[in-house]
Amino acid sequence: MRHRISTGAVGLAATAAALAAFAVPAQAATSTGHKAALVASAHQHVAAKAASGSGLLAYGGGTVVTSPKIYIVYWGNQWGTGSTVTSDPSREAALQLSFFQHAYGSGDTYFTSQTQYCEGVSVGTTQCGSSGTHVGHPSSNPVAGTWLDSASSAPKRPSDSQLAAEAKRAASHFGVSGDNIQIIVDSPHGVVPSGFKTQYCAWHDVTASSSGADVPYTNFPYITDAGSGCGANFVATSNGVSGSTEGVTIVGGHEYAETLTDPQAGSGWLDNAGYETGDKCAWISSGQGKSAIIGMNGAYFAVQSEFSNNYNGGAGNCVTYYTSATNQH
Repeated sequence: MRHRISTGAVGLAATAAALAAFAVPAQAATSTGHKAALVASAHQHVAAKAASGSGLLAYGGGTVVTSPKIYIVYWGNQWGTGSTVTSDPSREAALQLSFFQHAYGSGDTYFTSQTQYCEGVSVGTTQCGSSGTHVGHPSSNPVAGTWLDSASSAPKRPSDSQLAAEAKRAASHFGVSGDNIQIIVDSPHGVVPSGFKTQYCAWHDVTASSSGADVPYTNFPYITDAGSGCGANFVATSNGVSGSTEGVTIVGGHEYAETLTDPQAGSGWLDNAGYETGDKCAWISSGQGKSAIIGMNGAYFAVQSEFSNNYNGGAGNCVTYYTSATNQH
């Protein structure tokens, strides 16, 4: 099951069968469906000063990621031949890899906001406190493997089922499965997965290995192909961050945080409207939770905020910095 959010300040209510995806900032005030929405119009950006969805995130009875491991597959010989990525006009692969390689330890105060969420507590819980088993925060680089799958070309318009099949192929290549992994399926420049640029920027879901084990994965298109629709120049640049590639890490952080808290895409932490942590804070351009350039272990990246249930004494809101329930913003 996947969950998607729609474009604009209001958005459509997510259903139990909806997709877990990241909405693109759309250039018009029309809905993009239930996948991760496009960037909103300039008017909507100004208006988007508060979290979306309905209420706090609540535990749905499923799993969370307690020991995160990321595996990236560069799908298709459009990326290059052999084992090296050689065709990447926006240098997305290197930026994405660097972003996740820096997401660990005390030098990462961004993804730490998600460690408040847990599994093994009563359904409907909104504050774990010290109960349950919490989302893990890696002490070292969480990227456990990369693979250029250059055996053939990626389809020009891959379907959802083809993306799931590639995720399973990558999991088999790496020899991994289970809810602590995330397979990121990177599509090359010029490949447009079904719905990309018109309905979503990216989404995450879960499939099954040949043995029936969970394989959480992310459909990650070539984000800069969507331009401002998927976050290019969304944040004022600083610290050497390129505006044209900001969407790569904004979208990447959104999907990773949602996989941490809802790897089975529908049974982890969602609000009353079906929004996941990233959905509630997507494309905020001003006020609390606005997207920003942050530092992680000496490098700088553009990110959106993620939702924190324990912000402001349990009132909840979107944050980009978190060291504790009483030290976050």
